[in-house]
Amino acid sequence: MPVAAVMLTACVTINVYFPAAEAKEAAREFVENVIGEDASKAPRPEGGPGGQSASLESALPAAIAQVRQLTQRVDLWAMIGVGSAHAQSPDISIKTPAIQAIQARMAERFDAQLRAGFDAGALGFAGDGTIVVRDAGKLPLKDRVAISNAVADDNRDRKAVYREVAVANGHPEWEAQIREVFARQWIDSARPGWWYQSGGNWKQK
Repeated sequence: MPVAAVMLTACVTINVYFPAAEAKEAAREFVENVIGEDASKAPRPEGGPGGQSASLESALPAAIAQVRQLTQRVDLWAMIGVGSAHAQSPDISIKTPAIQAIQARMAERFDAQLRAGFDAGALGFAGDGTIVVRDAGKLPLKDRVAISNAVADDNRDRKAVYREVAVANGHPEWEAQIREVFARQWIDSARPGWWYQSGGNWKQK
């Protein structure tokens, strides 16, 4: 067998690492759009006349840049089948229709119901990326059931978005890491006076 053929059939391992910095930036953007003072700033799913084409047009330069970046990061030796190549993962994308739909729901829910609970000290960010009712006594009696239901709905969306971000970026096995990054970001983005869990204890920003 020619030497070149042997080289081309050699085992090549491409290691894809979890892009922690990119995940943190994506989480920051998502979280701020949800808890920002104006929920209307949260991206809505693409749609309507011209919506899809406009989305594709705006996404094309970024997609081309991503491909070029990935190409540059693949070790030349991997191209000829010798040794190992280490390719860094692309930036974490949160721009899929499914993720943006969840983000829009969460932003509307937060603005309509959950913000008041956080401002009152009734709700808090848990260490696992969910929210909890930490002191129902701080809620008006008439609002307690509705806010408890909103918390349950929001936690379902939170779990769904952590899974969807991992799947959308081609690595379902990253779900736990995505959750951890988002959990830290919810706390980092908490407004002054809001409560969060740290080491199993409640603390106030």
